[in-house]
Amino acid sequence: MDFMKKKERQLPHPLISAIPLLVLIGLLAVVIALFGSDSLSGGSQVALLMGLATCVAISMVGYRVLWKAFEDQMTKTLGGVAVTLLILLTVGMLSGSWMVSGVVPTLIYYGVQILSPQFFLVGACAICALVSLLSGSSWTTIATFGVALLGIGDALGVSEAWTAGAIISGAYFGDKMSPLSDTTILASSTTRVDIFEHIRYMTLTTTPAFLITLLIFFVSGLGMGGNTEVQVEQYTEGLASTFNISLWTLLVPLFTALLIVRRLPSLIVLFLSAIMAGVMALILQPHLLIEIGQGGNGPLDLWSLATEGTQEWSMFNGEWSMVNDPWSMIKGLALTYYGATAVETGNAALNELVSTGGMTGMLNTIWLIICAMCFGAVMVASGMIESITRLVISWVRHRFGLVASTASTGLFLNIATGDQFISIVLTADMFRHVYKRLGFEPRLLSRTCEDSATVTSVLVPWNTCGMTQSTVLGVATMTYLPYCFFNILSPLMTLLVAAIGWRIRQEKAENK
Repeated sequence: MDFMKKKERQLPHPLISAIPLLVLIGLLAVVIALFGSDSLSGGSQVALLMGLATCVAISMVGYRVLWKAFEDQMTKTLGGVAVTLLILLTVGMLSGSWMVSGVVPTLIYYGVQILSPQFFLVGACAICALVSLLSGSSWTTIATFGVALLGIGDALGVSEAWTAGAIISGAYFGDKMSPLSDTTILASSTTRVDIFEHIRYMTLTTTPAFLITLLIFFVSGLGMGGNTEVQVEQYTEGLASTFNISLWTLLVPLFTALLIVRRLPSLIVLFLSAIMAGVMALILQPHLLIEIGQGGNGPLDLWSLATEGTQEWSMFNGEWSMVNDPWSMIKGLALTYYGATAVETGNAALNELVSTGGMTGMLNTIWLIICAMCFGAVMVASGMIESITRLVISWVRHRFGLVASTASTGLFLNIATGDQFISIVLTADMFRHVYKRLGFEPRLLSRTCEDSATVTSVLVPWNTCGMTQSTVLGVATMTYLPYCFFNILSPLMTLLVAAIGWRIRQEKAENK
């Protein structure tokens, strides 16, 4: 949508436009106070729908906006996140299969013995940055290696908030700087900047922010850990007695890395990785699949009787063993993909760590995303987003004010629309002509969009990124937010560079 060339129409006053946002924020505060960590189970969705209803009511009664306009915008917006919803369901499959197949338990088992608490945070941040840089996807990185690192941090006695902050900081650095990243491609293409020129220009703000982040995690980690030998021993013993801890399980992340190198889309990578993990579970963890399968309604007796005494090779003990219930194995694998699974390890903390929600564990998040997208759509269709941002643009006079307004708009749109892709596109579209009029390069706009809209999306609880990562990691957005140092420093760094004027060129401004 090109706001500057759009046909003029009556827009709501900025103060009127802020009413739905104030209603939403107020209701979310009440929901969080009443339900706490359970707010994603329905309370937040109701708050978003009430904010949506407020926007629609004001627009239809006060500004004669037709309901068809809201319908069309919601259809367009929800169509744009269809792949995102499929990715979320696939992430649910992946989390369950990587856990039950022994991939994550094996990574935790060896990780707690190799990594030290003092250097864990900086190492986790660097690992996630590298994986995300190669894959171009923060979501894939967090759903795979991020989950394993969270378990390792828990075993080492590192706070889950700190660990989640390190994982997210590294993942979003790699996502932002990778030429394979969809947000990087979107920001450069929307502003008509060559992608590699865009990445090179981002290094001026992104590299210092990431180096400071690594330094913070390094210094903070030196005081962590203490006496964790007993806890590590309990974790390793519990994992070894429950899962078949085998280096064969590492074939799954190696296969995933190969798919990443082949530059396949994230949805395909996640799905194929989940399928291979399921095959590995059938080979290495048949006892767990039977336990999970029999934990439901029980196996089909006819099938069990017909196949009783079936011989199958088990790598768990390296010899032929009796598998009397193949139906429960199949049922257990299906439950691993789509349902909640719980494995008894003899350690309460470890039980919670290895439990997964499967695809059903993602349904609250998907419901929340749909509500958030609809709220953002009606805010756009009503013209309220445009009204607020035009007010911001009218204050722009100089370099720092321009960059600050762009970054603020990116953050505001992440809050108002609940999606980083919408935020990037709208921010770039609204400011493109302002940058041109004031004589600033398009690459300054593309960099500022990434420094704000891309990295702050994960800090908003009802944004698609914030909802997804909090669900995958099992850590509330407001819990990990203070420790996502890269995501916080990135927009601040872009403001600092703008204030200094480092490598920012300005041609003669147009007299418009």
